[in-house]
Amino acid sequence: MYRFWKQFCTVKQMSIRLQHIKDHILAANQCAEMSSPPYSPLTTHVLNTGRGIPAASMVISLHLRNHTAASWTLLRTGATNDDGRCPGLITREAFVPGVYKMRFETGRYWEALGETCFYPYVEIVFTITDAAQKFHVPLLLSRFSYSTYRGS
Repeated sequence: MYRFWKQFCTVKQMSIRLQHIKDHILAANQCAEMSSPPYSPLTTHVLNTGRGIPAASMVISLHLRNHTAASWTLLRTGATNDDGRCPGLITREAFVPGVYKMRFETGRYWEALGETCFYPYVEIVFTITDAAQKFHVPLLLSRFSYSTYRGS
């Protein structure tokens, strides 16, 4: 490879070019880190398995069970991005052991696509015992079925 480039430029010129490329890559990585949302210990990914695409613009709400009142406290509402993910559902500081519920507004999602569905919403309830871990709760969705699991 060196012989190929040797006919076009000197070693010093190659070194300068490589340094420019390195600087460009480092700058791009720093911009990506600064623009990424805060780390969330709880993530989700919604996939429209009927079409084989991410389920974009689906409204999701996260709730925490209040044990004393036997009710749910709304923590955050968001929507999936073009990749079917909803970043920043909860901060590391707010993530505590307890029973959580993620509610996916599937009926509104299908309606926006001009289709009907069997489930107007999907609620996934799960228990967190160790809030120091990372949890991923994907939803695989079609108009007449859904599936979920604890991802990694």
